[in-house]
Amino acid sequence: MPVPAEISGLIVPLKPPRAGKSRLRGAVGERDHPALVLALAWDTLAAATAAGVRRVLVVAADPAAVSGLRRPGVEIVREHGPADLNAALRQGEALLRERDPDGVVGAIQADLPALRPADLAAALDAAGGRRAFTADAEGTGTTLLLSAPGAPLDPRFGPGSAAAHAGSGAVPLELDVPSLRRDVDTPADLDEACELGVGARTRALLCAQEVA
Repeated sequence: MPVPAEISGLIVPLKPPRAGKSRLRGAVGERDHPALVLALAWDTLAAATAAGVRRVLVVAADPAAVSGLRRPGVEIVREHGPADLNAALRQGEALLRERDPDGVVGAIQADLPALRPADLAAALDAAGGRRAFTADAEGTGTTLLLSAPGAPLDPRFGPGSAAAHAGSGAVPLELDVPSLRRDVDTPADLDEACELGVGARTRALLCAQEVA
């Protein structure tokens, strides 16, 4: 399923790997925690580019720490201002709009290691030009938020973001896309992602842990 032509790009916010995903500590050895964070992000980005998203913009608090995520179609920029997820997304939105002011921009979480390109493409298509979002597997968080063409993204990520986005007028996308809904915050989430089938980087890291 091709990505609609009006999709300008997706924004992916990233904390420094050593500080990110704190509830996942213990899923792998402490020394390998940053590697796990980066593996989750790599597999998310790989799925986004494979889905046909032509520009993926990583807004990173520490660009040097995530420089290994660069790949064709993926750009990395430094987050400016105080550490704030929604501010980072608005920064990324402004950069995407410089090149394509009338397109659709989106925000996607960096912890979707089981993401299937077809699931992402289905959600992008289903939005149909509306400001829309996909809730996480629990139904409380948001894994994907899309703007309407040329309109503000208006991100409201944080606790209860699904309700916050719905309350702000975004349309919930009721799709059977489990790989897009399964973000990874805890070891139990990681187990569920593995059951769905994680991408190559996450799988390689976890297999190496099992061998060790």
